[in-house]
Amino acid sequence: MRVRALAVFAILAHMSAPAVAADVVLLHAAGSLRDALTDIARSFEAQTGAIVQAKFGASGLLKDEIAGGANAAVFASANMEHPQALMLAKRGGPVVLFARNKLCALVRPGIAVAPESLLDRMLDPGVRIGTSTPKADPSGDYAWEVFRKADRLKPGAYAILERKALQLTGGPTSPAPPPGRTIYGTLVAQGAADIFLTYCTNAVAAQKENPGQQILSLPDALAVGADYGLIVLNDASASAYKFALFILSAEGQRALADHGFAAPGLPQ
Repeated sequence: MRVRALAVFAILAHMSAPAVAADVVLLHAAGSLRDALTDIARSFEAQTGAIVQAKFGASGLLKDEIAGGANAAVFASANMEHPQALMLAKRGGPVVLFARNKLCALVRPGIAVAPESLLDRMLDPGVRIGTSTPKADPSGDYAWEVFRKADRLKPGAYAILERKALQLTGGPTSPAPPPGRTIYGTLVAQGAADIFLTYCTNAVAAQKENPGQQILSLPDALAVGADYGLIVLNDASASAYKFALFILSAEGQRALADHGFAAPGLPQ
């Protein structure tokens, strides 16, 4: 399926009108991809002369914008479902898996926790759990998947965790991060959450800004992975298809790996 999708991208790139020096690629992309795709876009711009104009945000909100008619050429989502919904609506396609991530726990300083005790700490009435917003942001959906797995380990855990989870990011009215900072590390530093379930790539960035914060891998029984999907929308230019291919190229995949993502296009 991946090979067939790549072939389609390549054929459409050649069929589309030739790019000109000022060709602009309108990119909508998951916020967790900001650093990686910014680097990839710079390399692409230097090599092609095209310009990548990016809008980063919660994938579900971006998908709704595109479905509502927003002008976009390439959509890079933190899940496969949102771009597949656009494909089923005949807004573009095919959808290609281009990166993988997983959920980690970002923990404030002073909380004693290990992977084997993480669920007990999350269920502790005195511990505040931060998440993103389900449906609007796949990170929130993945957190709820963790809650469902927790319920299989400890019946009743889902109801407790759903009730106490603070949906602090990813919604239409969620706060924006301070300039040059991550929202996750900022919220934990401000005391809004004691344990924040977020992508491991986000947690690493947050810890760099807040060295006292801990990163905990979820134990196998709670672990949740995230598959990222890429789609080129209808009527996109040749440069848009070429940019999608660039993300899937060895150079693009190495850049994703450098930013902590698992890159399916690289040899394992």
